[in-house]
Amino acid sequence: MRITGLVGAALLALGLAAGPAVADSSPSPSAEDDAPTQAGTSFRTATEIDQGQRATASGSAGDYLYWSFPADAGQRPTVKATVKLPDTHASQTWQVDVYDGLRRRQACQYGAQTRTAAAGTSTLELACVLRTVRAWSEPWANDPLPGTYYVRVTALNLPTSDLGLPVGTEVRVDSRDMGGAAAVDGSLSEPLVPGIAVTSAQDDEEESSDSAVLSAIEPEDGWSSGWWSDRWVWTGVGAVLAALAGIGGYALTRGAGRPRGVPPGA
Repeated sequence: MRITGLVGAALLALGLAAGPAVADSSPSPSAEDDAPTQAGTSFRTATEIDQGQRATASGSAGDYLYWSFPADAGQRPTVKATVKLPDTHASQTWQVDVYDGLRRRQACQYGAQTRTAAAGTSTLELACVLRTVRAWSEPWANDPLPGTYYVRVTALNLPTSDLGLPVGTEVRVDSRDMGGAAAVDGSLSEPLVPGIAVTSAQDDEEESSDSAVLSAIEPEDGWSSGWWSDRWVWTGVGAVLAALAGIGGYALTRGAGRPRGVPPGA
């Protein structure tokens, strides 16, 4: 009975370990209240947003609109953008691009990254599902790594008649935690978070240093740097099950070769 109880407890721990591996990130209640209402026009002026936060911005057709968000190891970000077009316009093609902290364009696994709106279409939906962010990669590889990511929404080959027309955009980033299946044996010493060359006047008064400061954007729980994954839990549960199997085997085979009623040593 004692062995059965230990096995049941180990199986319960195994089920609890498997649960968080497919959890999706969810926005906090205050995320929508503090949602940005404008976008940057370059990488350096990109508007910072959190995952699970809906950001909006107004602009003109032909503008480059930029946002930035943090992504940590083990996450698979999904970027969704909605473009609201004026009532009257010609056929337009819009595209959403995602760049990492080194400003390398990241490929989308799937999603409608580029779409064309026919004349008179009022809304256009774009999406880009990135590859899973790795904790470490070879220098020559283009794998997504922990750090800041940039979202750019813009129109391609816009007709001259539509240049300057007012448009509205909505951007939201969510991530799925891929768990230990995406873990690798390695980590970056620091996430790819670029420096900001221009600081506010208040920061200039408080800080005497003229060096660039790092962006304040980061995951709510901080950067994991790839040191933790649920593979640790699975390894621990496997060790417990192996120990229980050894104990059970010993209990079943102990004294199998001794006749019943014969004392030890007889």
